[in-house]
Amino acid sequence: MTAAVGLYMRMGLPEPWNATTTPTPLIVYGASGAVGAYAIKLAKLSNIHPIIAVAGRGAAFVESLIDRKKGDTIVDYRNGDSAVVTGIQEALKKAGTKEVKYAFDAVSEHNSFQNISQVLSKHGSKITLVLPGKDFSAIPNHIEKSTTMVGSVHMDPSEGKAEAGIITGGKEFGYVFFRMFSRGLQQGWFSGHPHEVVPGGLNGVEKGLSNLKEGVNSATKYVFKIEDTK
Repeated sequence: MTAAVGLYMRMGLPEPWNATTTPTPLIVYGASGAVGAYAIKLAKLSNIHPIIAVAGRGAAFVESLIDRKKGDTIVDYRNGDSAVVTGIQEALKKAGTKEVKYAFDAVSEHNSFQNISQVLSKHGSKITLVLPGKDFSAIPNHIEKSTTMVGSVHMDPSEGKAEAGIITGGKEFGYVFFRMFSRGLQQGWFSGHPHEVVPGGLNGVEKGLSNLKEGVNSATKYVFKIEDTK
């Protein structure tokens, strides 16, 4: 849902039921994480290409998500900031695209938005970020920036915009997309993120956190079953 809010509510990209028919380059920074991976899955449903996915050790997983035939590619952030910027620029040229106007920053730290800012078009560009409360002043003023939080879909409908007698807002957006996700899971054209059940229930949380801190986990969600807690 976070990915859906960022793509469609924050950046105003075409929804899956109104897929675009024109090339629409999109940068997804942190592509192997859950939010980044879902952003790619949804973008593909909206026929948004080329997708320039920035990833590291989870590149093999990201490769299973993108479509090389439509110009999608992966840029490895482990090669350094300059290489990321150059890699994105080269990916655009290879795809025959002069500029990119949209970026989903599912990392929002470690120079991610600074790198993105160097390649976004100076006209009509948008970036959405996932860490609230951070200083994003390094993003140039010509780029429209927003913060994406899944809590937006729990907004009171009275805070939404009334158009033609219909109240629209985050709550209505969530209502529609939650049902679309359910339908996709049932019909098989949408899938969940890879996951691993950590033994010991809540007793395994410390181990899970250690793995995350040490970079052991990649492209995988940890699941802790409360009933397994001793």
